[in-house]
Amino acid sequence: FFFCRRITSPYSFYIKKMGANPALAKSIAKHGRSASYHRRGLWAIKKKNGGKFPVHAKKAVAEAAPTKAQKFYPADDVAKPFNKNSNTCKPTKLRESVTPGAVLILLAGRFRGKRVVLLKQLESGLLLVTGPFKTNGVPLRRVNQSYVIGTSTKIDVSKIKLDKFDDKYFVGDKGGKKVRGEEGFFEAAEPKKELSAEKIADQKAIDASLAPLIKAVPDLKNYLAARFSLKCGMKPHEMKF
Repeated sequence: FFFCRRITSPYSFYIKKMGANPALAKSIAKHGRSASYHRRGLWAIKKKNGGKFPVHAKKAVAEAAPTKAQKFYPADDVAKPFNKNSNTCKPTKLRESVTPGAVLILLAGRFRGKRVVLLKQLESGLLLVTGPFKTNGVPLRRVNQSYVIGTSTKIDVSKIKLDKFDDKYFVGDKGGKKVRGEEGFFEAAEPKKELSAEKIADQKAIDASLAPLIKAVPDLKNYLAARFSLKCGMKPHEMKF
């Protein structure tokens, strides 16, 4: 068997570029000027137009009116306003299993594994949940829906007044910056911040509103008090919560 190798001419670039009039050597074409004139049919175009090549008139461009230069310029740079972003913040869409009144399982944070009751969705998209505190020790707090499991257990919380609770309700006072170095190391530990009497009263009011609703469902109080956990051999993706 013989393998044939395609040999390309060193002037193949000029052949491709010139098309019907390939180059025999560098700067030397196969057909001259007169032959190319007849091959391209330019003589017929010239004959058709009375021995002259047709000339197409260019479109007239309207001249812009002269503008006078400004006599005065601002001494300071004038700031140009930026284009406002037209995108508006849309509320976070909740999953089908995450609805007000549903019992959720926390997957992260200080109270992970605890079961809580969803009260409502805040403007920021976070969920307002509580244990309630008297049942399992989970106070009113905000939770991202990415870190919860929705269950089929649900109670009616539509009659509970929740207008007072928003994102600003959970913003605390920021303390001063800690001093670093030797001075900060030997400083006495800061006392723990005590919860305000207003928030304690709000928690008690929510617990009192949820107590009869929880009591109306059999074994719901024990269900909320129990911590969620998985044992060996249990498959979460096959479980129905």
